[in-house]
Amino acid sequence: MTETPDPAAGLMPAAFIGHGNPMNALADNRYTQAWHAFGRAVPKPRAILVVSAHWYINATAVTAMPRPRTIHDFYGFPQPLFDVDYPAPGLPSFVEEVSDTVHPTWVGADVDSWGIDHGTWSVLMHTFPDADVPVMQLSINADKRFDYHLDLGARLAPLREQGVLIIGSGNVVHNLGGMDSRLPDAGFDWARRFDEQVRASMTDDPTEVAALDGHRDFDVAVPTPDHYLPLLYLAGLAGAADRGADVLVDGYAYGSLSMTAYTLDLACPGAGDGTAPAAALPEGVPPDGSNM
Repeated sequence: MTETPDPAAGLMPAAFIGHGNPMNALADNRYTQAWHAFGRAVPKPRAILVVSAHWYINATAVTAMPRPRTIHDFYGFPQPLFDVDYPAPGLPSFVEEVSDTVHPTWVGADVDSWGIDHGTWSVLMHTFPDADVPVMQLSINADKRFDYHLDLGARLAPLREQGVLIIGSGNVVHNLGGMDSRLPDAGFDWARRFDEQVRASMTDDPTEVAALDGHRDFDVAVPTPDHYLPLLYLAGLAGAADRGADVLVDGYAYGSLSMTAYTLDLACPGAGDGTAPAAALPEGVPPDGSNM
């Protein structure tokens, strides 16, 4: 891996966060402590652009409202989670900035349909608890192939030189149907194999993660692409920078979820040293069709 640039030189770091269960938003564990450490280490951004697994639509768009609403896109969870408000401002003019940066890729402006979903605020509550940095979301275009998302991530790279923090939020392994409540801090063999292969690629040749749909465990580790695709945006950024990513924190939850997080151009020594497991699921959650 090449030498990590000094963030003070003007290159904003980037990250992928395995957010897991929404209850992590309210938890104090080794994962949320690592997210908090990342937030303390990052130079204060001019803006934050998040690619969240939970805005998975048939278009490429950026939120463009001055006051994005906090979206509670799940059900069956305790009331305190629905009471969460993350009142970060938006930056409507940012859509044009993104559009110019990734041209000729088309990017639409969403002025009223979305906001800040739990894939975003569950992480930002820990990384930027003051909610004083403008936050925008970039949708994941469900109609596009993996190479589109990898390329779009690379095209976003110039934004890092303009003070924009880019975060992907999803999970490398995300199989809700395979979850086992008896394994709060463990991963099945197939989950470990796939997560470890992704780790080898992300730290050595990040663009290879777009080709891991041929891995023997891909279909069970990634039964739907929505939570995996945000990783490709960090991989694209890393490929554009010609260097690998660093592991911020790693681990598993309920057998079939990976909590691994990566950073680009920002090492956070000791960030993953805690021992508390990921947040416990309330009884009966996730119900069929929940958005975790």
